[in-house]
Amino acid sequence: MKVGFIGLGTMGLGMALNLRKAGYDLVVHDIRKESAQPLIDAGATWAHTIGDLGSESDVVFTSVPGPKEMKEVGAGEGGLLQSMKPGSVWFDLTTNSPTVVREVHKLAAEKGIDLLDAPVSGGPAGAKSGKLAIYVGGDRRVFDSQKPLLDAIGDQVIYVGLVGAGGVAKIVHNCASLSIRMVIAEVFSLGVKAGVEPLELWHAIRQGAIGRARTFDRIGDQYLQNKYDPPNFALRLAHKDLMLSLNLGKELGVPMKYAEVTNEDILEALGRDWGGRDSRSPMQIQNERAGVTIQVSAEEVKKTLARG
Repeated sequence: MKVGFIGLGTMGLGMALNLRKAGYDLVVHDIRKESAQPLIDAGATWAHTIGDLGSESDVVFTSVPGPKEMKEVGAGEGGLLQSMKPGSVWFDLTTNSPTVVREVHKLAAEKGIDLLDAPVSGGPAGAKSGKLAIYVGGDRRVFDSQKPLLDAIGDQVIYVGLVGAGGVAKIVHNCASLSIRMVIAEVFSLGVKAGVEPLELWHAIRQGAIGRARTFDRIGDQYLQNKYDPPNFALRLAHKDLMLSLNLGKELGVPMKYAEVTNEDILEALGRDWGGRDSRSPMQIQNERAGVTIQVSAEEVKKTLARG
């Protein structure tokens, strides 16, 4: 089997090198040939054009900056869809628009090519070490048949659902990461301005309930099950704690933008007489706004956690 790899930047180079280390016959392409030199030195073959790479490969990986570049590489003049053979497979590793992926998937399917979106999470260090999560959306049969290839790139290869689902998972992951870090900056600025040394504050928070748990593990008991009674920590008590934070912020002149937004939702929940429910119950308000229902069983939560 010949494997093609397009896009040898900070992420792509590490992933491609791991494919080569795993013994795969690799052909590579990038807009800058010098980026491919470590791979050529490792025994990979250079393809002068995208078309050359597509026609030579049984499976192609693309790792490019975004939707525009992925669509160009795939559906543009001289792109992969004009050169790949029917029955071949294309994994797009790009953090991409699910809408764009589905559009290109439709074009690929017309030519007998299986496109799966497979964005990765782990950064350049993870790309180099192989400690990456790969979120895959597409045909389950193709995923299963090509999983050993994906295992050469990442240590957490996860089938999420139909095409586009991998991208949705990555976008949700990154949005949470970006938002959470801003909340952390907000509360740390409060703690430091209140007189606590940063490292001591960090150490203390890490030993608390939220610090000891993986962030998303904690949503299984209440939020995912849509079950907020009996409470683990009552909302009225949580609101008291939040108000202590907001009041301290006012005393010290620390803006508390994210805490203020949180307080708005908590006040709405309290207005619904949810004070005796669990402190996570305001999360239900966002589901109502979005028009979604999330409710799974405790058993399903346990099974998912057991997957690691």
